[in-house]
Amino acid sequence: MTVSVTLGYTAAMRQSLSNDTDSPIVAEGITKKFGRVTALDGLNLHVKTGEVHGFLGPNGAGKSTTIRAILGQLRLDQGHLRLFGGDPWLDAAELHKRVAYVPGDTALWPSLSGGECIDLIGGLQGSLDPRRRAELIDRFELDPRRKAGSYSKGNRQKVALVAALATQAELLLLDEPTSGLDPVMEQRFIDTVREAKAEGRTVLLSSHIMSEVEQLCDRVTIIRAGKDIVSDSLDALRAQATVRIEARWPGKGLVRRDVAPTDVVATVSRLAEQKPADLTVTPASLDELFWRHYEETSR
Repeated sequence: MTVSVTLGYTAAMRQSLSNDTDSPIVAEGITKKFGRVTALDGLNLHVKTGEVHGFLGPNGAGKSTTIRAILGQLRLDQGHLRLFGGDPWLDAAELHKRVAYVPGDTALWPSLSGGECIDLIGGLQGSLDPRRRAELIDRFELDPRRKAGSYSKGNRQKVALVAALATQAELLLLDEPTSGLDPVMEQRFIDTVREAKAEGRTVLLSSHIMSEVEQLCDRVTIIRAGKDIVSDSLDALRAQATVRIEARWPGKGLVRRDVAPTDVVATVSRLAEQKPADLTVTPASLDELFWRHYEETSR
């Protein structure tokens, strides 16, 4: 029996979503079960053209399953999913010409050199830029002559990053892309993604590294148990969180206030009138915002 992946959607709704040219990725109510395990449970995801979109959630939340569905590697049970207006399951070969993918755990051909792996992966995608390839090999300090079988996890990730980021793909799907990289290489990755964004390309970034997401992402979607629990801009999420203000006077101790963003100026002014030795204002971090929304949905 064939199960349609557009169950529960009218023809008009399907046509509307397919024509959403401002969103390369449109997922509405997508569901996927593996036996008795529900990996995706009515998840919604809209990624807009030209943005870096953070995709956040703990292990097992459904992030990698969603990315596999976007890549056409599995067929959904219910819901509606469109990639550049096409069906990822039926139109995978054509759609993959517009997409580059970096997995969190890269497996390579051990008998090939790193450079040969880059050329093979980039060649399959179809838009590898030789000049950009050379630039990124240098930037990520990768020796492309070594056999892939001798690479550490970090070097295998570098191969996948170069192979994807050196293409002209319109959409970059990055699933824990800096796994195994040291802090220096993480920063170079961040710089490279910023360059891709400046070129107008779209990025879906799944990551556990909140500082990475905070530096790069315009909007984030947080998921839990296969469902989206919040999707908004970082600025909008911060506007809903409290800001911590601390003032310290010698010999008098510390005063701490957690206030709404709209009350920051007034609170700082009142404390400043008392001439503290130190006065600090700390907005909520992305990590704090994530756990606040995550815990609210688990109550």
